[in-house]
Amino acid sequence: MKESGNIGRYKRAGIVFLQDLSISLLGSLLAILLVRWLSDPIPGFTVVVLKWIGAAAAGMSAGLLLSSSYKEVRRFATVRSMAKTVLTVLVKEAVLALALVLGLVRLPLTSSIIVIMADAILTTAFLLYLRISARLLLRQQPNIKLKASRRSALVFGTNEASILMADDLDREGYDVVGFVTLDPSVSGRVIRDRMIYLCRTDEDMARLQWQLGGIDGLFFPKTDEAILDAPAAGKDEAPQRDGMSLFGHALKRSFDIVLSAFLLVLFSPLIAVCAFMIKREDGGPVIFAQERVGRGGQPFNIYKFRSMRMDAEPGGTPALYSGEEDPRLTRVGRFLRAHHLDELPQLWNVLRGDMSFIGYRPERQFYIDQIMARNARYRFLYQIRPGVTSYATLYNGYTDTLEKMLARLDLDLYYLRNHSVWFDVKVLGLTFLSIVSGKKF
Repeated sequence: MKESGNIGRYKRAGIVFLQDLSISLLGSLLAILLVRWLSDPIPGFTVVVLKWIGAAAAGMSAGLLLSSSYKEVRRFATVRSMAKTVLTVLVKEAVLALALVLGLVRLPLTSSIIVIMADAILTTAFLLYLRISARLLLRQQPNIKLKASRRSALVFGTNEASILMADDLDREGYDVVGFVTLDPSVSGRVIRDRMIYLCRTDEDMARLQWQLGGIDGLFFPKTDEAILDAPAAGKDEAPQRDGMSLFGHALKRSFDIVLSAFLLVLFSPLIAVCAFMIKREDGGPVIFAQERVGRGGQPFNIYKFRSMRMDAEPGGTPALYSGEEDPRLTRVGRFLRAHHLDELPQLWNVLRGDMSFIGYRPERQFYIDQIMARNARYRFLYQIRPGVTSYATLYNGYTDTLEKMLARLDLDLYYLRNHSVWFDVKVLGLTFLSIVSGKKF
């Protein structure tokens, strides 16, 4: 068991080494491009860039090995880890300065000084950003889960009594998502980060339920009267449009189309290599297609690289993935899962419109039926496209039990209530941060 733990630590350390090396080379590339932009034309600039990146790779590798910062696999922004990071960068810059002095990389004196300073600043900023952000991300994780699992509520009215009641309810453990009004003139305004919604009929309330992913209570000030289990949209009602604007939806779909097409072309060599390795291992099919339920409750086939044995679900009985130690994983499949490469074929799902980059993770009908039996709010998610990644995945990881699915649903509904272009940008950024900082999900 101890030997297995050591192997795991070496593997994580190796991943951190490669991640730190990659992010530092990005800093070096930006630094040399900055010099090109600020200076006069540099003869043979392409060759200069290649030599500069080569020297940066050698210097960074030497710095990482000397400081052993890559062994700080938790990558938190402690004084110890930051000191090691600074030492790593100093070694890298010393190697780059030596390359300039020896003429291995030829730049004018002024440009040499600028590029060394820019490289040091950018590399240090990138590395420390990853460590500080990783710590902040993990620190807020319990608060996000707690907030998402709280009972949601609306408060009637927009006067001072209503505002005070909303604050009191928040302290009592409710998630007050907004105020309800009968006055069209104040609809759409915001009070203390809470939206005001126009709601004059049961039909208005039903639409609002779809928009907010369900409401547990509608509270009235002064009398302390509450209508719990507020009127809900019928199960057979067609899904409504969520709270994101039409422009936001158009912008999001355009982004999905452009980025998925670009990435399919960019990653085509990697896709070909993955396909070859899967086929070579056991001769089985490369792509795994499975029916999931998406927007509007309509089924679609989700595509992934096959990471499990062909008899992973004997008799067609659904079985959840149980993590890296799942015995059904093939050797190549375990690597693909660990680095999220098995998800690459989903770029085709995004391009087709079955999915979006950001949404909720789609499930099979077999598990949806079990979730709906415990929490019928799952149907509210049918308003939006499922995603390659999701807000819930950042904080809940893989779901291998029904209880985790229900916890994930709370986070998905939280995402639905706050659905916007900027929220999607935030989720995309956090997902990138999680991947490059080595967080498993």
